[in-house]
Amino acid sequence: MNGLRVVPAWRHGQERLYVCLTDGRNVAWYDRDTARVNLLSEDRREDVLDTLAPFLTGPVTVGPPPVPTPAELARLTLHPDDDLAPNRPGEALVVALDRDPGPAHRLRPDPRRRALAAEQTVGDALDRLEGAGWHTVHSVPLPGGDRIHHLVIGPGGVFSVRAVYARKQRVLVTDPMVTVGRRESRPLLRQVRADAGRASYALTAEVRPVLALAGPAGLDVLPPLRELRVLQDTELSSLARLGGVLKPADVEALHAMARDRHTWL
Repeated sequence: MNGLRVVPAWRHGQERLYVCLTDGRNVAWYDRDTARVNLLSEDRREDVLDTLAPFLTGPVTVGPPPVPTPAELARLTLHPDDDLAPNRPGEALVVALDRDPGPAHRLRPDPRRRALAAEQTVGDALDRLEGAGWHTVHSVPLPGGDRIHHLVIGPGGVFSVRAVYARKQRVLVTDPMVTVGRRESRPLLRQVRADAGRASYALTAEVRPVLALAGPAGLDVLPPLRELRVLQDTELSSLARLGGVLKPADVEALHAMARDRHTWL
C-alpha cells in the first residue's frame, strides 16, 4: 500500500481523477479528456501510476501540469461573482422562477418555463461542442436588464444565439418576422441581430447572429436570410464543422473576455 487514493471530481464539465494522500492533499490528477496524468511531485510518479492503473484505458502523457496560458491566468484573477462561466443555460430564468414561482394553478403554462426549457435544450446542445475547441457562456447579462441567451466561441468564430421554444410546432421565418405555430408573428430577427451587435461592440470582434429553435415540427425560411442563421437544436452541432476564423489563442482570449461580467457593463 502506498497511502494514495483516487477521488473522482468534475471541473468545468470535465471528469478528473485526483490522487490524494491520506490527509487529503493532492499529488496528481488524471484528465480523461486529454489522457494526461499531471504530477505535482515527480517523487511519487511510480506510486501515482500504480494507483491510477485500474482507471487508465490507454496510453497517457505523464508530467507536471502545463503552464497556464495568459488567458487562463486572466481567468484565475476573476472574482467568483464576476465569472459568468458557471452560468447554467437559462440561469437568469432559473433565478427568477426560484424567487417568484408564480401561482400553483394557472389556466395557461407559465411562459417563463417554456422559455427556460428552450434555453436548456439549446444550451445543452452547445455545451456538447466543448470537446471540439468551443466555449459557451450562458445567460450573459446586458445593461438595461437584457441578456444574450448563449455566446459561443470557437474555431469558426463567435456566435450570439437566441433560443425560442417551438416544441412540435411549425415555424415560419420571413425576415424580420418569426411565426411559431398559431401564435402571433414577432420581429424576433431584429432582437437576434441586436444581440450580436451588442456582443460585437463589447468584445471588439465580429459576432454572428443565430436563432435556435427548440424542438420544432418543421421550419420554413423565406427568403434566404442575410448574415443570420436559423437552426433547429438538433442542427447546432454543425457549428463544430466551421473553422479557419479564430486560432486557439484567440478563442481562449475571447472566452476570457466573455466570461468577465465587467466586459458587459
